[in-house]
Amino acid sequence: MRRVVFNQKGGVGKSSIACNLAAVSAHEGHRTLLIDLDAQANSTQYLTGLTGEDIPMGIADFFKHTLSAGPFSKKNQVDIYETPFENLHVVTATAELADLQPKLEAKHKINKLRKLLEELDEDYDRIYLDTPPALNFYAVSALIAADRVLIPFDCDSFSRQALYGLLKEIDELKEDHNEELEVEGIIVNQFQSRASLPQQILDELIAEGLPVLPVYLNSSVKMRESHQANMPLIHLDPRHKLSQQFVELHRLLESNAAD
Repeated sequence: MRRVVFNQKGGVGKSSIACNLAAVSAHEGHRTLLIDLDAQANSTQYLTGLTGEDIPMGIADFFKHTLSAGPFSKKNQVDIYETPFENLHVVTATAELADLQPKLEAKHKINKLRKLLEELDEDYDRIYLDTPPALNFYAVSALIAADRVLIPFDCDSFSRQALYGLLKEIDELKEDHNEELEVEGIIVNQFQSRASLPQQILDELIAEGLPVLPVYLNSSVKMRESHQANMPLIHLDPRHKLSQQFVELHRLLESNAAD
């Protein structure tokens, strides 16, 4: 199963959600891979603790090879980094992705990631894809390659308007490139239960029939502590409320996928 976490709006917790869901997946026994497609490399740094030149080339190296004319053997198509957490591996991102993007677009390499994931399916039970906050080459590649898309959402009016546009773009991409793609759900992030406006917005979205998932992720300083420690919440503090919300969310997604 391949899940892409995507929203064009920045600051909605996309990388945090991708990494923590992948970590819960691995913790529950699934052999899990996270592919970081964002040149900012936030997921890479979060799960590996590596920064700057210490980060392996990872997915950038894969895309560089797709630009070459010669054949590239499956054996070394992509470097996979083994994290300190059992069952959890990462294909790292680097800043070089930004330089590669116009070359990849010019060469029409939009389906290469899907072919790679078809091969990686043999080795992994779950593949998560973290994307940049823009509908660019890498995000489109991920949406073409994935089975399901999760949309992080923070509850304000700007995010709501952006959400409508995003859902329309996903529908168009699905029609043109990936009929199998399913919007698995909208993940409410940084939820403030004591504020009335977020709940009002959610009630309206649900009334409109949008697939808002019933597990809301609270706003918590524990997430920042998790980033600082380079340790997903399920390992940093498994009993914390936010950690348990991720566990509940993961189990909901797995249950819905099995139906």
